[in-house]
Amino acid sequence: MASSTWARAQLVVVLLLLGIALLFPGNAVVVGAHPRGGDLRMQFLARQNAARSAVGLPPLMWDERVAGYARRYAESRRGDCALVHSSGPYGENLFWGSGTGWSPAQAVGAWLAEQPQYNYWSNRCYGGMCGHYTQIMWRASRRVGCAMVTCYNGRGTFITCNYDPPGNYVGMRPY
Repeated sequence: MASSTWARAQLVVVLLLLGIALLFPGNAVVVGAHPRGGDLRMQFLARQNAARSAVGLPPLMWDERVAGYARRYAESRRGDCALVHSSGPYGENLFWGSGTGWSPAQAVGAWLAEQPQYNYWSNRCYGGMCGHYTQIMWRASRRVGCAMVTCYNGRGTFITCNYDPPGNYVGMRPY
């Protein structure tokens, strides 16, 4: 009895993933199995939430509404792979990598690598950018949604994460 319930549950998951693939053709992905393994949501969330936890911040929660926005914006950048912000209602981190084979964890790692440039006491960046790091660490941000696409004509991989509520307000500390 339990095995037939498990088999039905697996079938439902497969059909759900197939439906998502049909709704979002191409390579825009945010959920489901990934060739490099693991649930993409967790790949996006794990390192961000580990960094937040290290400074006592609550974890970001995946939000499908925000992820839908990220998906639509990533699809719109598929043609040029340009690192141009969407100017939407959310905070936003963008990543571009040449070629294919990039993972969510690599994009998040690049954003978190800005941490040494951020000086908490002066609330400033020194020696480079740190706004991607501070957006991840923004205390008020609670929800996140991300997407990645393979750009046309071998232009690379475009990844975006959007944060709600947004952060990085001038003069305010992220945490």
